[in-house]
Amino acid sequence: MSKKIATYHFNKINEFDWDKGNIDKNEINHDVKWLECEQIFFNRPLLFSKDTSHSITEERYYAYGMTDTGRLLTIVFTIRENKIRVISAREMSEKERKNYEKYEKV
Repeated sequence: MSKKIATYHFNKINEFDWDKGNIDKNEINHDVKWLECEQIFFNRPLLFSKDTSHSITEERYYAYGMTDTGRLLTIVFTIRENKIRVISAREMSEKERKNYEKYEKV
């Protein structure tokens, strides 16, 4: 989780790009609503890692963060032009949560 997305990516972002299929999939499979996904990008700490194993046609990233209600989520996303496009969202695994909580205490 130490790799960071280049700052210029985030300087250009001004909205989210949602696909109805991904909204439904995340809510049905993981009980994660689209608004919760957006919230983690505005709360701290927010950790990033590049998803090198799935970045075949475009760069993908993991974001590890917290919703406004304190729910810890892992979000897989890509950046298209000036938009964050969420691909999938789920609760953090135990290992991810431990790493996130370590960072939070620093």
